[in-house]
Parts: sequence; structure tokens; C-alpha cells
Amino acid sequence: MTSQIDTLTGFTFAAAKFKAYVELLKVRLSLLIAFSCAFGYALATHGSVQWDVMLMLTLGGFLMSGASSAINQIIERDFDKVMTRTMTRPLPSGRATVNEATIVTLVCMALSLIILWIYANPLTVVLSIVSMILYSFIYTPLKRVGPIAVFVGAFPGAFPPLLGWVAATGTISHEALIIYGIQFIWQFPHFWAIAWVADEDYKKAGFKLLPSGGGKDMNTAIQIMIYTICLIPLGLLPTQFGITGITSAMVATICGVAFTAQTFSLMKTGSRQSALRIMFGSFLYLPIVQIAYLLDKV
Repeated sequence: MTSQIDTLTGFTFAAAKFKAYVELLKVRLSLLIAFSCAFGYALATHGSVQWDVMLMLTLGGFLMSGASSAINQIIERDFDKVMTRTMTRPLPSGRATVNEATIVTLVCMALSLIILWIYANPLTVVLSIVSMILYSFIYTPLKRVGPIAVFVGAFPGAFPPLLGWVAATGTISHEALIIYGIQFIWQFPHFWAIAWVADEDYKKAGFKLLPSGGGKDMNTAIQIMIYTICLIPLGLLPTQFGITGITSAMVATICGVAFTAQTFSLMKTGSRQSALRIMFGSFLYLPIVQIAYLLDKV
């Protein structure tokens, strides 16, 4: 009986640890980033996708994103303790130690670099390292400095489709920069909507991500609207430069207009609900538009 209890206890402990390690990787965010990597690769291959390469590239992108997220949580573990939305994360809740998180980070990073080296090319490896450094060691500490953090964070945040394109072609072409630019601009309304929703929590940790002096005011709402409007002409560039066809341009335009329409409610009401709609709209916009580009390329 004692042996069975010890076995069950050991299994429960191992399962809890595994769950904590998975949470360190921010799976949903990392999957979105991995999808963007696969999108960039598939778009660059002109319909001749090597599925094994794309699968491994997706895995490599997921692991690198997970490693970056774990580093972020290691650095911000004391700040996470004071925010309601993050106090249950593995490190502030004590479900994982810093040493364990460091090991998870190193393992994921090493596996990612090995995979990208084997299945992609050296330029992809270098860019992935640059992206990780920008996100983990520059963007993360800047969050307590000021809104410049969002601008800096937009650079590594837009790397995934670029990495996919470079993995397929070995070069940073104008086509790669176009899909990079779309994701770069998308991040401003995305991050600012999140910062608006989580403003009270962010203030507890000293995070300063909202523009215009950090206020949930008309100036911030207007800036969110301006960047969202910019996505409409940017969404047409893949068609203009022959990357995709007219159908995806129509989808991107419709999505851009619908996304922009949500910002008018924020300017009118300044409510948390309006910011939430923009936040969820941003989660829908990017994958829908990227899938439209892919389908238009098939």
C-alpha cells in the first residue's frame, strides 16, 4: 500500500512539475509564433513545401519562443508576484525554481538552434538569436522604463514570418520585409490594447507601456487607431509586389477595416470592454490574414 501511495505521489509531483515547465513556455503564444514561422516558410516556397522541413522549422520556432518566454519570466519573477494576472505563474507561485526554469530555457534554446541549423541555414540561426536577445534582454527591462519598450519589442515580435522566409530562401528580400512590416505594425494596437486592459496590474509592477504619457485617454486611443489604419494599405503590399493574388488583398482589406472599426468605440467610450475587443480582434486579424495569403498562393 505504501509503495502504491509513493508511486501515486511521485506521479502527481512529476505531472505538476511538467505542467509548470509547460507554462514557462507560454504555449499559446509560442504556438502563434511558430505558426507565423511556418507561414513565412510556406509563402516563400511558392507551393513546393517540404513538409518535414516546415514541421521542424515550426518546432524550432516554438522552442525558441518558449525559451524567450521562460527568460522573460525569470527576469520578471518578482514583478509577477504583485500582478493578479501573473502571480500564479510557475516562478512567483513557487511551482518551479529559477534553476529549473534556467535548465528548461537552456534545453529549449539548444534544441531550437540545433534544429534551425540542420533544417534551415546559418542566417536563420543568427536572426533567431538576435530576436531572443532583443525580446528577453532589451524589451523586457525596458517595460519599466517607458513606452519605448513597445517599439523595441515590435522588432523581435515581427521576426517569426521573416525567419520562415529566410529559412526557405536564405536571404532577406523585399518580400520578406513586407510580411515583416505587416506584423511589426500589427503589434502596436495589439500591445497597447493589452496594456489598456491590464493597466492597473501593470502599474503595480511599474510597467509603462501605454503611449502619450501612459494614460488611458483619447491620445492613446487615437494612436491605436492610426496604427490599425496603417494595416489596411500594408495588407495590400503582398498583392502589389506579386507575392499573393487579389483574393487575399480583399480579405486583408476587410479584416483591416473591421479591425479599425473597433478602435472608434475605444475613442468614444474609453472603456475596458472596447480595449478587450481590440485585443481579441488583433488575435483574429493576424492568423486570418496570413492564412488568406497562404491560400491565395496555393
